[in-house]
Amino acid sequence: MSLPENSRVQLTSDMTICRVLNGMWQVSGAHGRIDPERAIDAMFDYVDAGFTTWDLADHYGPAEDFIGEFRRRLANQRGEAALETIRAFTKWVPRPGRMTRAIVEKNIDRARDRTNAETLDLLQFHWWDYRNPNYLDALAHMSDLQQEGKIRHLALTNFDTEHLQIILENGIEVVSNQVQFSLLDRRPLVKMVPFCQERGVRLLAYGTLCGGFLSEKWIGNPDPGSFGLETVSLRKYKQIIDAWGGWNLFQDLLSTLKAIADKHRVSLANVAVRYVLEQPAVAGAIVGARLGLSEHIADNARVFDFSLDDEDRQRLEPIWERSRDLFPIIGDCGDEYR
Repeated sequence: MSLPENSRVQLTSDMTICRVLNGMWQVSGAHGRIDPERAIDAMFDYVDAGFTTWDLADHYGPAEDFIGEFRRRLANQRGEAALETIRAFTKWVPRPGRMTRAIVEKNIDRARDRTNAETLDLLQFHWWDYRNPNYLDALAHMSDLQQEGKIRHLALTNFDTEHLQIILENGIEVVSNQVQFSLLDRRPLVKMVPFCQERGVRLLAYGTLCGGFLSEKWIGNPDPGSFGLETVSLRKYKQIIDAWGGWNLFQDLLSTLKAIADKHRVSLANVAVRYVLEQPAVAGAIVGARLGLSEHIADNARVFDFSLDDEDRQRLEPIWERSRDLFPIIGDCGDEYR
């Protein structure tokens, strides 16, 4: 199976990516045990199907190690040139504090070692506390390391619009910001999307499936509450559902999405991802990959087989009119983490 041309996007002048990224938060340990051998075997299946872009982080358990081992095996089996067919976007999430060149370089070198990469494709930086301005020092050091060839491109994760602007005004070039974006959480449309369009920054969206809630399996189900949900993702996004409008309205959304999905002969999840991919400034959507446990490769590929039309969007409007605007409740992108 190969993906169509519209599955690719030019993120930078020297880097093309798959618009559906394989999210590796699922291997962090909070979603059940992952067998390393089965996981790495599954990574070959994803890449062979065309899903060649991976989203990982220093704190996603063994995610960086999995990428490193996968890169070694890929090179051994298919040659060094095969490594140019994949992209691995990691994150550095330090505890806020003093950021010296030595501290920054030590952590970047650790990521390079774990991922078995001379140059990190994309380093996505997160900072927990805006009251501590040392994030600018960290980014300045990362920019220097970029010039030295240890990082190809700098990016952010969960920065709000105000601080993204501060970073750019300090001369730090970032190509993307990773934010939560879904049919329920449309906060990026308020400030982030217009700013990114103006400044040429792309968005990588996560939470597009609300941890798995945006699927047929939840249609007609009673409210599961906040306890007993099997993954940390489900527990997290159940809070989003409750803040957005509650379980009954969510059931109306699922029914509406199912009608749209049936019209296009795709899955409900496909519609949810397609909606986010069609938003301005969005380069890609991250879909969790439970490697070796549950694969949705064939279904994910159908995201590129259709587009939403005016009728589809009009069906969704009454749902949004009845929902709560999460921007005044939670704040701008990333504010839920601060």
